[in-house]
Amino acid sequence: MLPMEEYFGKLESIYAFYGAMPTGVTVSETGRIFICFPKWGDDVQFTVAEIVEGKLLPYPSMETNSVNDGNLKKSFISVQSVVADGRDTLWVVDTAAPNFSEPIKGAVKLAAVDLKTNQIRRVYTFHDDVVLPTSYLNDVRFDFRVGKAGYAYITDSAPNGPGAIIVVDLETGTAFRRLDGAHATSMDPYFLPKVEGKVLMNRSENGTVSPFTTSVDGIAISPDGKILFFCPLSSRQLYSISTEVLRDRAIPDQELQFHVEYWGEKGASDGMITDANGTVYAGDYENNSIRMIKPDGTMETIAHDPRILWPDTFSIGPDGYLYFIVNQLHRQAKYHYGKDLRQKPYSLLRMKINALPDYTM
Repeated sequence: MLPMEEYFGKLESIYAFYGAMPTGVTVSETGRIFICFPKWGDDVQFTVAEIVEGKLLPYPSMETNSVNDGNLKKSFISVQSVVADGRDTLWVVDTAAPNFSEPIKGAVKLAAVDLKTNQIRRVYTFHDDVVLPTSYLNDVRFDFRVGKAGYAYITDSAPNGPGAIIVVDLETGTAFRRLDGAHATSMDPYFLPKVEGKVLMNRSENGTVSPFTTSVDGIAISPDGKILFFCPLSSRQLYSISTEVLRDRAIPDQELQFHVEYWGEKGASDGMITDANGTVYAGDYENNSIRMIKPDGTMETIAHDPRILWPDTFSIGPDGYLYFIVNQLHRQAKYHYGKDLRQKPYSLLRMKINALPDYTM
């Protein structure tokens, strides 16, 4: 028998998805599991769900997941990310951009849902100078120890526009773009991703081929809330910046790039997460792997498995497990001349890391 590639890391399957493709997962401090399904062409019955007794239920209600043209502010249209904050709140990032269309004006939002009452407590919307016609809001992290109510940091992963980190004052709702179009938030022009041994490119049904270009996507925050880690989806590099500097509008945006720190090549990642010890976990979608980056910068691959077909969003549960969505994103029809190569089910997997979540409270 010939030698074979070594696979390692003990993975457990938590849920199998036979319907729409999921992107996001989060586990609350009480162990509740929430999932989101952006509208990228699948038949999405509800864009936010909770797994309850082995079933997907619309969350917080079917009414909220039904588009109401008369109340877009309270309608979940196409949700990309959900994050439980450890403070009885589920935060929902609604791109309001089905199929990566131009975002619906007034509908792009960051919504706070009270996990005790299962009601929307507050909705943050954005001005036109924050959410651009090219914007695609992706993931979010929080620090509740600064300002009166804390701050949120949201990645704008614009596939066809400038990437940026959007900073939101949760007290006033004031939001502004930072590192707008900067090198660190932009796709790497020399990046040529290879997944399952094949080059990943946009390949339309009419035969048109173009590069896979997506801006800053993955985001994680240090346990003390002082450092924000981020990475473009079309890149293998990891960057960070001081959150204090990021919030300081007295520093011109063009000068912010000089405050960015480079951590090295970690592999091409979608989502990222930080544990309570400051270790960053990131996927490597080119190599079916999960990596961890320790506070001293050393990196280690903790899982390498053929089932890790595009690790998307990460969450750490109170049980010491790392949860992550595997959704075969690279097999979508738009990368294969209109032919959908995805094979159901998509998966929610987990592995024991013996670390607790970083709630930055």
